Amino acid sequence: MTKILFICHGNICRSPMAERVFRAMAAKAGRAGEFRVDSAATSREEIGNPIYPPAARLLNAHGIDPRGHAARQVTSADYAAYDHLVLMDENNRRNLHRLLGGDPAGKVSLLMEWAGKNKDVADPWYTGDFEATYRDVSEGCAAILKQL
Repeated sequence: MTKILFICHGNICRSPMAERVFRAMAAKAGRAGEFRVDSAATSREEIGNPIYPPAARLLNAHGIDPRGHAARQVTSADYAAYDHLVLMDENNRRNLHRLLGGDPAGKVSLLMEWAGKNKDVADPWYTGDFEATYRDVSEGCAAILKQL
């Protein structure tokens, strides 16, 4: 089983969107049993909070259930437990390295790198454009599913 942890700053928009989108894609492809997928934050700001309402509405609009999420912070135990720690942007990478002391096993990547792009996933917290985030997340998740 391949274990993937999606990570963003607060774990209320991008990373839980990626978690849910990837699960839906894997299920649709008949591959749900091949993966363990979760999401986490590099910060403590939103711990315990559900998916941000506009992100939840967008997931619902795409037939993906956003319920049951509670934001949490990534831990060193996560680094040991997961095969891939997939980040949404370079700030997340810097914060993760600070929290965990680096990436000695080479498990950390940016989501859009999987899609062959050198860019961050659009952050809807600042842009308000949840559709752009959904497009980025979908493209990155599809690329991961294809490559694993």
